[in-house]
Amino acid sequence: MLRDAAQDEIPMVRKQRLQAYQEYTSILNSFHWEALSGTLSSDADLETEVDVIIAETTEGIILGSVVLFPAKTMAYGDWTDALDYPEIRMLAVNPEARGKGIGKKLVNECVRRTKEKGFTKIGLHTGSFMTNAMKLYEGMGFKRTPEYDFEPANDGIIVQAYVLDLSS
Repeated sequence: MLRDAAQDEIPMVRKQRLQAYQEYTSILNSFHWEALSGTLSSDADLETEVDVIIAETTEGIILGSVVLFPAKTMAYGDWTDALDYPEIRMLAVNPEARGKGIGKKLVNECVRRTKEKGFTKIGLHTGSFMTNAMKLYEGMGFKRTPEYDFEPANDGIIVQAYVLDLSS
């Protein structure tokens, strides 16, 4: 089941995000991991009109989450410009729940909400080391927009931009 996270669930969602991304500690340098983990646990998900969406079991166990930022917000701080379309951020699925379509359902919910608001595009950024995420996004029709890429830690790891055209 998908639903908006309640305000009092946000700390638990942030903890789940960190656990979901924990596997990357072995491939990222400490500075990059510190930047990523800081982003995953920041207060950015509390900004006005930001949707924090969770996927849970019927028993209420959170399996994954995603954050949908509205258009024209600085979803990545000073690293990118404010874009004219909503941005998907911090997609996180518990390792034991992966491969069951949860990530795709969360992304599709972001797409649905974006269309409902009348936008013809939705974007996202993902680390160049997140190969499974890139396969998911590309399989859903997202296209690379390298002009919006950035390198937050000056360590060769690029945060790659993608956009999905919703007009068709």
